[in-house]
Amino acid sequence: MPKMKSKRCAAKRFSLTASGKVRYKQMNKAHILTKKAQKRKRRLKKAGILSEADSVKIRKQLLPYG
Repeated sequence: MPKMKSKRCAAKRFSLTASGKVRYKQMNKAHILTKKAQKRKRRLKKAGILSEADSVKIRKQLLPYG
């Protein structure tokens, strides 16, 4: 049986924490930033943590080797 490969699109968008949670980059921080409040842009800097239900699918199917 051939080796399983990570989905490259998922590997570029998600990363795993040491405890196994899935971290992702927040949306709405790329362009049209002038109309967004400073507080909102600061909050969007932090990485989001995916919910446990969604992270199971990401870890099993898209990032099998983490």
